[in-house]
Amino acid sequence: MEEGKRQKQVAAVITEELNDIFRRLNLNMINGGMVSISSVKVTPDLLETRIYVSMYQVNDEAAALKKIEHNAWEIKKELASRVKHQLRRIPVLKFYPDDTLDHVFKMEELFKQISKPPAPEGE
Repeated sequence: MEEGKRQKQVAAVITEELNDIFRRLNLNMINGGMVSISSVKVTPDLLETRIYVSMYQVNDEAAALKKIEHNAWEIKKELASRVKHQLRRIPVLKFYPDDTLDHVFKMEELFKQISKPPAPEGE
C-alpha cells in the first residue's frame, strides 16, 4: 500500500526532529561509530512509527540499538515538545536496524560471482 500525503509529511517532520534530538542526546555517536535515522515509516492512522536506524562502523549494533531503545522515553518526550502543535497524538516509536547496506553488499558480491567467467574445463 502506498503512503498517503499526510503520512509522508508526518514522517518528514519526525525524521528532521529525531536527527536533531539524536545530536542533542549524543546518540549519533555510539561505540565509536556513527548512527543516523535512515527512514521513518508512519502507519496510516499516524499512531505508530517505524524508525530505521543506520549504523556505520558501530562495533556492537545490538547494544547500540538497545541504548537507543533505553532512551526511547526521553526521545519521545523531546519529540512531543517539538511537534505538539503539529500532531494531536505523538505516535509510538519503534526502532529497527536499517540493513539495506548489508543487502547491497551481498547483492554486489553475488553479481561479482555471476559475472566471473567460468573456468575452462580440463585445467
